Amino acid sequence: MASEMKFAVLIDGDNIAPKYLKSILEEVADNGVATYKRIYSDWTDRIRSGWKKPILEHSVLPVQQYSYTSGKNATDSAMIIDAMDILYTGNVDGFCLVTSDSDFTRLAARLREAGKYVIGIGEAKTPQAFRSACNTFKLLEIISGDEDNETSKVGNEAREAALEITPLKEIKKSIYKIIDENSNKGKDTYIGEIGSKLTNKYPDFDVRNYGCTKLSTLLEDKMSSFNLLRKNTSTMVTIKKEDMTKAEVEEQIIRILKSHGGKCNNMATLNEGLKNWNKNFSAKKFGYSKFATFIQTFSDIVEVNMNEVTLIKKDVEK
Repeated sequence: MASEMKFAVLIDGDNIAPKYLKSILEEVADNGVATYKRIYSDWTDRIRSGWKKPILEHSVLPVQQYSYTSGKNATDSAMIIDAMDILYTGNVDGFCLVTSDSDFTRLAARLREAGKYVIGIGEAKTPQAFRSACNTFKLLEIISGDEDNETSKVGNEAREAALEITPLKEIKKSIYKIIDENSNKGKDTYIGEIGSKLTNKYPDFDVRNYGCTKLSTLLEDKMSSFNLLRKNTSTMVTIKKEDMTKAEVEEQIIRILKSHGGKCNNMATLNEGLKNWNKNFSAKKFGYSKFATFIQTFSDIVEVNMNEVTLIKKDVEK
């Protein structure tokens, strides 16, 4: 994303704490330039007094919106109207919607339909619907370094659940798939492509959510299944292979099929046999996300028909 992108930053002052304002604007600055900086609330309410100092320090325009009716959120309406006005009359490339309220889900979707890049920023309590409606979603607790101490100390799965972020297991599965698809096309996989595809697939993907500052660190420290090979200014990513070669796997495939009369009617039987031979066996270790795709690479010794695998190289000893 180009650094010169122009953003309209619209902040829901009813659902965001003043302590986050500096971090919000710094996050936007990492992506482009904030040409509009507006925050919406009923500023006559004394509980909003904490906003005065940070608003003045960061030159943010406070937009007054009276609460006309009890129980109705007039701030939402004012922010939505302004966003649509800016969409049609303002010279911006994207919007940064700062809120933890799902009421802005449709607005985010509408802005994206108009071709604008939408950054969502909110607390961990932000509903998934709004997160998914944005191009990318950032957690305030993470970008500000204000993550709860107890949350930061728990295990990965508990922390992922507390922050409601995409689990690392799912991220890892997607990386396998990216590398596998490139491998099938004879292409190498570089870390930039992985980062781009993960962000497109998971709007809330951010390496900082997992305690890292770079994607390379995430792959090296949090996922032991990948190799990073640096080539000049680029970094290629491959899947680590365990202490087994493809030739050794081929020998075992022949052995297993012969033990079943030369044919396995269910591919899962063959997969299980290989795992019994080596508990670390996985087609993913050889760059394939699916076992069936991996087996098809042994076309000189087997024939694959749907879920059935037949040995065609008869003259090999067990």
